[in-house]
Amino acid sequence: MAYQHRFLNGQACELTLGKIVCVGRNYAEHAKELNNPIPSEPMLFIKPATAASELESPFEIPTALGSVHFETEMSVLIGTTLCKADDALVKAAIVGIGVGLDLTLRDLQDGLKAKGHPWEKAKSFDGACPLSAFVTPDQVDDLQDVKMRLVVNGEVKQDGNSAYMLNKILPLISYISQFFTLEPGDVVMTGTPAGVGPIQQGDSIIAELSGLLSVHTSVMVK
Repeated sequence: MAYQHRFLNGQACELTLGKIVCVGRNYAEHAKELNNPIPSEPMLFIKPATAASELESPFEIPTALGSVHFETEMSVLIGTTLCKADDALVKAAIVGIGVGLDLTLRDLQDGLKAKGHPWEKAKSFDGACPLSAFVTPDQVDDLQDVKMRLVVNGEVKQDGNSAYMLNKILPLISYISQFFTLEPGDVVMTGTPAGVGPIQQGDSIIAELSGLLSVHTSVMVK
């Protein structure tokens, strides 16, 4: 069954997920914590729709492929087609703001990077992107002043703000649309702040955008 988006207030959402466009190293401190250079332009990769799951439900992680790391990100739901769009068109196309986890098989990713290989196996596996329901853009005062937090087993692991993005949301999505078309139902993951780390089966997780939404979930035990 195709992944179906949801709005937090119960408003109907007819949009079905097509693809998830992710932005690597969009916070300088996160790049530094993994000893990665800060990119001079947006670093893009794509997760397929099969990577999505509902963040509100307990989610599974692979258990035989090495360490699984959380990366908490503000997600943006696209409502109209964007192709070579300017910032004004991008702003009009945004229909939802949420929070999601860019789950990463870190050991596998490190091995792929060392060989100069693509990251897809480490980033795009089934269930690699738990997504929350969305709030509507009118509930967000400033896209570039949104606080996000991740709490694991009662301990704050990530505490960031979209103000520190290297590539701001509107020009970032405009940039993405110069290379490939964004379609209704696509999601843009805008990058993670510092503090990423491993999760394990049984962990209790709270992911939130302060003042907008808070999701209490857990890592499923098989």
